[in-house]
Amino acid sequence: MSVSTAAIDPSVCAPLPVLGQDVTVPLVTGGEVTYAALDYAASAPALQRVWDDVAAYAPYYGSVHRGAGYLSQLSTDLFENSRRTVAEFLDCRADDQVVFTRSTTDSLNLLAAAIPADCQVFVFETEHHASLLPWRDAQVTYLNAPRTPAQAVETLERALADRDPYGPALVCVTGASNVTGELWPVKELAAAAHAHGARIVLDAAQLAPHHPVDIAELDVDWVAFSGHKLYAPFGSGVLAGRSDWLLAAEPYLAGGGASRKVARRADGGVDVDWHTTAARHEAGSPNVIGVYSIASACKALTEAGFDNLVAREQELVSRVREGLAEVPEVQVLSLFGDDAPRVGVISFVVRGWNSSHFAAALSAEYGIGVRDGLFCAHPLVRTLLGSDPQDPGECGAPEAEPGERSLNAIRVSFGAGTPDEHIERFLRAVSELVSDGAQWKYRTEDGRCVPDRGTAAQV
Repeated sequence: MSVSTAAIDPSVCAPLPVLGQDVTVPLVTGGEVTYAALDYAASAPALQRVWDDVAAYAPYYGSVHRGAGYLSQLSTDLFENSRRTVAEFLDCRADDQVVFTRSTTDSLNLLAAAIPADCQVFVFETEHHASLLPWRDAQVTYLNAPRTPAQAVETLERALADRDPYGPALVCVTGASNVTGELWPVKELAAAAHAHGARIVLDAAQLAPHHPVDIAELDVDWVAFSGHKLYAPFGSGVLAGRSDWLLAAEPYLAGGGASRKVARRADGGVDVDWHTTAARHEAGSPNVIGVYSIASACKALTEAGFDNLVAREQELVSRVREGLAEVPEVQVLSLFGDDAPRVGVISFVVRGWNSSHFAAALSAEYGIGVRDGLFCAHPLVRTLLGSDPQDPGECGAPEAEPGERSLNAIRVSFGAGTPDEHIERFLRAVSELVSDGAQWKYRTEDGRCVPDRGTAAQV
């Protein structure tokens, strides 16, 4: 079995420089190879530009909003200028707030803590757990997985029209699936939400690194995303959008920075005057380097030309899908069908293979990093695999022998820093593993499928 190796058109756009491009990893079969990072949907490698900007700032690091010294003043300016950069990147409206958080998960939990007490929340079962699970104190309606974008809009409209009582409501929806990469009809869903008196928050964790996100054009109320998927280091995130619910809510964290004035009362208690800006939900010493890295990534993507980046990524998507289609044993998972627009995130299973075994072989024998599991979207992956909701699939390797039916999947994901060679090596590896089998034996250890170091390579 062979897979064609048609070159990707270099005139579209060159990959952006990222950290780790020259890192080599050992192969279980002997020797070393340059690591192929194809797990961007989990964490994208940091852009070299971002790393250089952070390194240039590091000697000037100081406390933010806390000091009169030069470095503190400089750091405070950098922090607030980063807020403006993110607002421009998202095309925020004049009265929108940009709140810095730890991640998309943190952003959505912040919003969940700020919604009115009688708010009803509507979430599709297809969501990542970061947007599926935070609404524990609200009345939540989980919507079944739609099979077309139009069906998604129709499903939401029916649910909102039938809600009782008719009060505040919030819709939470992804922009691009972290499992299939498929784009959701965000603008149409926002229009449906607003037509029924509801608000909408966009989980843009997988959309923002691959595609422009324009709050005003999409007409969403909030956007949440993470730095570590936007080519910035770990530990920073954004919640941007309307301020009224955020200002009406108690601070997400109580402490310094969120408070404007604190005074003891005569009865021994404490009176607190909380900030009415984004600082209300940014208590504690902020992650100024993480915030600056997000702003740097926003600038780098904008300056590179998002249209060019999207065009090149679409060539990569087409190349991967065409290559996988040449292997009959491979089944690509899709919710909306083959013609649905998507970003560089593709999940699949291989007939006759346990997904964790296949992913382990890609790593150990080819130096390719992908992900296997249910991708923190358990209901969606089980739906796509046609498995029972009670099937014991989970993130990580199940206790199953190679070749047994998988209850999880394999995900390959890529983006602005992915070289052509990584895509071609991946497609060649898939073809060879399916046709020739793995060259090594594997076993499950601590929930992961790993090479059995005690066995010789199979010839």
